[in-house]
Amino acid sequence: MSKKNKIAIFFFFLFLVTGLSFYFGYYKSSYKNIGNISAEVEISSSELVSSFMVNEKHANSIYRGKIIEVVGVIKEITFVNDRNTILLRGDNTYSSVLCDMKLNQTEEIKKLRKGQKIKIKGVCKGFLKDAILLHCMLINTQIDE
Repeated sequence: MSKKNKIAIFFFFLFLVTGLSFYFGYYKSSYKNIGNISAEVEISSSELVSSFMVNEKHANSIYRGKIIEVVGVIKEITFVNDRNTILLRGDNTYSSVLCDMKLNQTEEIKKLRKGQKIKIKGVCKGFLKDAILLHCMLINTQIDE
């Protein structure tokens, strides 16, 4: 077997392994039945944002990839490109908890209002400008102030 063939086969297997890792690590972790899975952490939106802003590496080790329940006050609700998103207030005006909601939550989301205190469960994916939660669902919309 020539050296060129060996290199081509090596890169083919490298590409295959990388693709499979992505597929099983990210795509397959869709958490379709998140309602049936217990949260590993319960935290307020302010505490979650603060912990990422103080030490992102440490916060990632605690929250990233875990199902968490977050209690917070609605800053904004958007319905764009077939995505329903709720922003929960953080400690400062520039950072929030961005909750990408499951599509089956649309009717419940439409009943919410800005300034309302709610509890959401989702998978924490880390921090960009906001703490990011995916596959979210409403847990409680009747929280006393």
